[in-house]
Amino acid sequence: MSSGKNIMVCVTQQKTCERLIMEGYNAVKSDDDKLFVIHVVNEKDKFLNNSSDGEALEYLFNVSKKVGADLTVLRSKDVVKAMADFAKKHNITNIIMGTSPDSDDLKDHKIAMELKYMLPFVDFAII
Repeated sequence: MSSGKNIMVCVTQQKTCERLIMEGYNAVKSDDDKLFVIHVVNEKDKFLNNSSDGEALEYLFNVSKKVGADLTVLRSKDVVKAMADFAKKHNITNIIMGTSPDSDDLKDHKIAMELKYMLPFVDFAII
């Protein structure tokens, strides 16, 4: 088993998430480190509802590819559980997420706090 970091970057279907992917890329310090980019859509939500959604997701796919990461898109009834399951499956050590509309503090970030509870040994960065 490698001793490197497994970094998971959580994105939405917005081009502005490029900054999160680049933050993840900058966190890779050795050949043992791996970068994962993930986007989880609630099954109830419309996905790629308009052409800009698809364009943004394709843009983020290309950004991910350039930095050596795959972009994984999942649909789930429980978005947070899907993220936690992905993190466990890939032995994620670090998670990078964007700020919530309310705050950039971890304790005010509802999804991050739920994930932190499910993944207590993972380091979180809210960017």
